Amino acid sequence: MKRTKVIDILKSTAFGSEVTVMGWVRTKRDSKTIAFIAVNDGSVIHNIQAVVDVANFDTELLKSISTGACVSITGTLVQSQGKGQSSEIQAKKIEVFGTADDTFPLQKKGHTLEFLREIAHLRPRTNTFGAVLRVRHHLAYGIHKFFNDKGFFYLNSPIITSSDAEGAGEMFRVTTLDMDKLPRKDGKLNFEEDFFGKETNLTVSGQLEGEAAATGIGQIYTFGPTFRAENSNTPRHLAEFWMIEPEAAFNDINDNMDLAEEMLKYLVKYALDNCADDLTFLNNMYDKDLLNRLNTVVHSTFKRITYTEGVDILEKSGHKFEFPVKWGIDLQREHESFLVEHFKTPVIVTGYPKEIKAFYMKQNEDGKTVRAMDVLFPYVGEIIGGSQREENYDKLKARILEMGIDEKTLWWYLELRKFGTCPHAGFGLGLERLVLFITGMTNVRDVIPFPRTPKNAEF
Repeated sequence: MKRTKVIDILKSTAFGSEVTVMGWVRTKRDSKTIAFIAVNDGSVIHNIQAVVDVANFDTELLKSISTGACVSITGTLVQSQGKGQSSEIQAKKIEVFGTADDTFPLQKKGHTLEFLREIAHLRPRTNTFGAVLRVRHHLAYGIHKFFNDKGFFYLNSPIITSSDAEGAGEMFRVTTLDMDKLPRKDGKLNFEEDFFGKETNLTVSGQLEGEAAATGIGQIYTFGPTFRAENSNTPRHLAEFWMIEPEAAFNDINDNMDLAEEMLKYLVKYALDNCADDLTFLNNMYDKDLLNRLNTVVHSTFKRITYTEGVDILEKSGHKFEFPVKWGIDLQREHESFLVEHFKTPVIVTGYPKEIKAFYMKQNEDGKTVRAMDVLFPYVGEIIGGSQREENYDKLKARILEMGIDEKTLWWYLELRKFGTCPHAGFGLGLERLVLFITGMTNVRDVIPFPRTPKNAEF
């Protein structure tokens, strides 16, 4: 018989009809005459209960069914007599696809998130990670829908690149050369014999390539994996994560802020509308303020301040920060959180000192600041970073040289400013940071299926 997903069975009112459910056993309760088997197939956070008349089934078959086993159950859909569910299945036929013995680590008891990270291949079978992964899916779909509906084109930026968009040097090298016999030339590593004939790395951002596309087809967005070889083992950092980076020709910093605010509100509301059951579960299990926080963002107007105004508020607050505040510092998480709490709303900070920002950001007339923007959220701090880009060839080249970047690696990027340059702006949103905010999880390792962190690439 054709399989019906749990999500559809739970919505059905076709009582008396025959259905087949396939999934994994979450729990099994036995008595002498009746067994209750809760089955989940991942389509929804709720289980469907199958009621089994023990007399009608082989004893050994029923013994083989335990928590973690994979089964197919065919039976009659009926209204449930118990509390907590509207329907259940009166089992007529059971097939066991795969058993799970008592070494199955997800027995019916509480498990810490730290423990579940050690068995990342099994944690999607838990309520928590099933919920997180479904939310992540809906957000990814919502991102594509948002930009498509606004006339943006999806761009596949390269994963292997010879450019460093951030200039930080923390990149994963890509090479086919024998690492024990890397050739040298003039005392430096020589990549002329390598696959690409030059040094290449895994990308840290699709922004630069995005700018090239935006200056030809107007509005684009990239959405793909990015990589940072940053040896940082914190709850906020991953070596591999997914970035969404829109870029729009003719947009200035104000247009950029408008787009960021509109997108974030859209995505939070999209999650509320499409992930209600999962978010309710996460709210009840992990963060009682989650739903309130999400609704507050949707209905708020983001406060916009300059970096200088922000520093002034922090200095006059009288608060003792771990990292002292003065003009010119890069704002830390504690500073960002203070500003969000101060205004009781998400905050967009603009006009950062040029010394702490990337080479491609457009300089303001004061010669000290750039048209950068960071969107600060409650709970997670900075969630978006972006800027209006420097479209002037001479100013961009001077900044590249000033920062000690090899202009030969950016010849094509500079050339965009020689041939029909135009104002343009964009930003980057880390998908994991967004999922962290929307699910209320506290560690970024818990919002990506298989986290890549220092000393950890097990799965």
